[in-house]
Amino acid sequence: MKVFYLFDQILFVLMALSVFYLFVFSLYSLWSKKENILSKKIKNRLIVLIPAYKEDAVIMESVNSMLSQDYPKELLDVMVISDKMTEQTNDRLSKLPIKLLVINPELSSKAFAMRCAMETLPETHYDIVVILDADNCVNEDFISKINDVFNTGIRALQAHRMAKNTGNDMEILDAISEEINNSIFRKGHTSLGLSSALIGSGMAFDFRWFKDNVNKLETSGEDKELELLLFRNRIYIEYIDDLPVYDEKVKREKVFYNQRRRWIATQFGSLSRGLRGLPKALLTFNFDYVDKVIQWMMLPRVVILGLISIMIVVMLIIEWQLSMKWMFLLVSLIVAFLMAIPQYLLTKRSLHTLKRVPLIFLLMFANLFRSKGANKRFIHTQKG
Repeated sequence: MKVFYLFDQILFVLMALSVFYLFVFSLYSLWSKKENILSKKIKNRLIVLIPAYKEDAVIMESVNSMLSQDYPKELLDVMVISDKMTEQTNDRLSKLPIKLLVINPELSSKAFAMRCAMETLPETHYDIVVILDADNCVNEDFISKINDVFNTGIRALQAHRMAKNTGNDMEILDAISEEINNSIFRKGHTSLGLSSALIGSGMAFDFRWFKDNVNKLETSGEDKELELLLFRNRIYIEYIDDLPVYDEKVKREKVFYNQRRRWIATQFGSLSRGLRGLPKALLTFNFDYVDKVIQWMMLPRVVILGLISIMIVVMLIIEWQLSMKWMFLLVSLIVAFLMAIPQYLLTKRSLHTLKRVPLIFLLMFANLFRSKGANKRFIHTQKG
């Protein structure tokens, strides 16, 4: 029993540190800084990259939302990188006022698609590069707002990615998960002066910096690789909460499982690389870098929730007094989640979806042991 009690103490400390981290940043997200960005007359040249792997079902809606921007047409170019899409889709795209780059690599990846695109673009023609997924849609002032933010001196930003579909339970849970991430790892962080986390789309970067660094991306976790590269250069990532990017959420457990498997694999891989630079980051007070490594050390939130719940049940059976500390941890975690979820998702329908949480816990827990190599190969998230 001594071994079990020691395990209980060690696990409790690890879970308590994670809950404390989540709680603090969730709390600060409630007092997110007010954006007061004054529009300047400077109009930058922008290129929007839309990597599209077998995205025939959704690509046209995304492209049309970009072609509807209120930004000067002569200063905005849209490039679709078509990978394994049909001839019919490519033919439709070729008739639109966009740049179409058709690629057919043996091993597809978003990083490879972006590298191919950047190789075709001149060094000094653009000021800002925007990255969208093929299922993303935006409002007509999206590019204008990005232009205004970059005119303040920002060199990297993350927009507010949010769900455009919440029709079934999995879509709602995916939307809730994304908004919790937005609150904790974006709003809460920038409120405290730390950089926002990137999310893979709805991102914008200084064009020259991106062109110089895109060739360094090697895995399917290109957003995490970009974070490390930015933080090594001490480039701050801004988060713009009122700049929505509407993203299609997963509809089925199998898709959710595969998507999260890739995410966990890229997190572990990024942690391995990030740890190598941690001593230097500590010595040079590179807080964004240190904070990012701490993030990657944490287990997925639903796994934390599941482990705490299991320990409560176990301790109630073995020694109920010891379950009290675990109950306090569970309440703190639930409060952190409630603070992080926006009002529009706090509904009876959302409450109904909680019945799926145990299944998701099992899927995520299994992913912890099946993530090896998943960050090295492309796992497509089926849309449409």
